[in-house]
Amino acid sequence: MTAPTHPAGQNDAVRTGAMDIGYAAMLEQFAPTEAVALAAYAEQHGFTGVMAADHFQPWVPAQGEASFVWSVLAAIGERTTGDFGPGVTTPSFRMHPAVVAQASATLATMYPGRHWLGVGSGEAVNEHVVGAYWPEAADRINRMFEAVEVISKLFTASIAGRDAKHSGPNFTLESSRLWTMPEVAPQILVATSGPVTAKRAGRVADGLITVGAPVDKVAGLLARFAEGARASGRDGSAMPKVLRLHLSWAETDEQAMANALREWPNGGMRFSKSDIRSPFEFEQLARMVRAEDFDGRMVISADPDVHRAAIQKYVDLGFDRIYLHNVGRNQREWIHEFGRSVLPKLVR
Repeated sequence: MTAPTHPAGQNDAVRTGAMDIGYAAMLEQFAPTEAVALAAYAEQHGFTGVMAADHFQPWVPAQGEASFVWSVLAAIGERTTGDFGPGVTTPSFRMHPAVVAQASATLATMYPGRHWLGVGSGEAVNEHVVGAYWPEAADRINRMFEAVEVISKLFTASIAGRDAKHSGPNFTLESSRLWTMPEVAPQILVATSGPVTAKRAGRVADGLITVGAPVDKVAGLLARFAEGARASGRDGSAMPKVLRLHLSWAETDEQAMANALREWPNGGMRFSKSDIRSPFEFEQLARMVRAEDFDGRMVISADPDVHRAAIQKYVDLGFDRIYLHNVGRNQREWIHEFGRSVLPKLVR
């Protein structure tokens, strides 16, 4: 499988550097048409791709949205020219892996070389809505990796013009294929925040997705991913390593902090959030979040250079693509400012 490519002529003035900095379209916060417009605006200001969040519900009611990611991704494909994919979808509860494979293959056929498939083990706020038993984390991770196996089987068999089948502890696939399939399958990127999952992803996935965390922790994840890749006879350094980074920028430090507390209190919750089922439960927990809870978890500053320095640390770790999410509603102001003063200064 080949890495997503950028068509000739796309943002030529800003494509001279090697680092790809994309825009994180948070569909929990923005209506679908607005999210698409913001993605296009970001590309005009030097952002090179889009990672769109897959949510059935927002984290907290104040965020206010949760559109269907596959519809939005298709619209983003029409309005932009860079790479794009879900960050991340869960091919396990709301959608069978075969349906996720079909959705991904269709986008990859429509937009050759641009679409990648990011998958994760899921959170209850999105997945419990179908009424199934909500398993423990280890079981969810096992389901995710079995789903990756099913999707990979379908991609491989369909490209070869034959049927695939699967019978496992969590999923069954009767003999079938994807009749709409690109010549090159989308890369499957597995989301991880723990070392065991990172190593396992290195063995079976095409690449890794993780979220911003202390640099030493993230470095450990990348090392375990590379270890898993070596165990499967592959070079981890040549495989995509992708980061989504939350931040808060505004014209003043006080406004940046107010945006974080109001719009993204889940970023200050220092505990696992995967078992919480309702945005209204999150809202109750958000009342306990204080400014200091963001320390070490998210950069909150009015100074673009403070953000640049923080992002550069992750660039230096060897990430291939970083997708930025400014948590406030001031998206256009932030995109304009970072396109001018941050993105051009990030170097490998």
